[in-house]
Amino acid sequence: MAVTFDLFGTLVDVAYPSDPAEVVARELESRGVDVPDDWHVAYGERHVDAPAGAEVPLPAHAAHALESRGVDASGNVVRHAVVAAFDPDVTRRDGALAAVRDVSDQAPVGLLSNCAVPELVPKTLIRAGLRGEFDAVTTSAGCGWRKPHPKAFEATADALGVAPETLVHVGDTSETDGGIVDIGGRFVDVTETPLSAVASELEAQQ
Repeated sequence: MAVTFDLFGTLVDVAYPSDPAEVVARELESRGVDVPDDWHVAYGERHVDAPAGAEVPLPAHAAHALESRGVDASGNVVRHAVVAAFDPDVTRRDGALAAVRDVSDQAPVGLLSNCAVPELVPKTLIRAGLRGEFDAVTTSAGCGWRKPHPKAFEATADALGVAPETLVHVGDTSETDGGIVDIGGRFVDVTETPLSAVASELEAQQ
């Protein structure tokens, strides 16, 4: 058995931009990019023909949105703009650190997060005081797949050196985190089982 935790909404709370397209636009403009007048429309369009469940990193999406309007911008410039746009305040949820450490006494522990923004997960872990607490950290931007796609769970299982069906995934959203059940693993919903009870519940089930 190995245990993976979701990050956002499970271990931490963050303040997301209310208008991400506008925040990205401001960061692009501050770096000399001529943002098109219909940027909000372009940002909301699909520009990459990716398979269902695949993750398109946000810098790639933004770059394609600019290209669709005839704007050429360096990939590094777009990446830096997107990273700067998503620089949230982070609050670690009550019991999060204790839950991760208590579970780590029983099994390998990983993190599996849907996140299309490069650097956001490691930055969040630092700010939440959770850096170094996991045996493996897997993000959708890094592995290329978003929960609930099986390949997301398979990627984190591989990183932990276990079979996917032996995973227990702890999260807050049944529609995404609950996808672990489709490959034979187990889902622990923190909206029903508080973080403070996760370790004891796992121990009871062994």
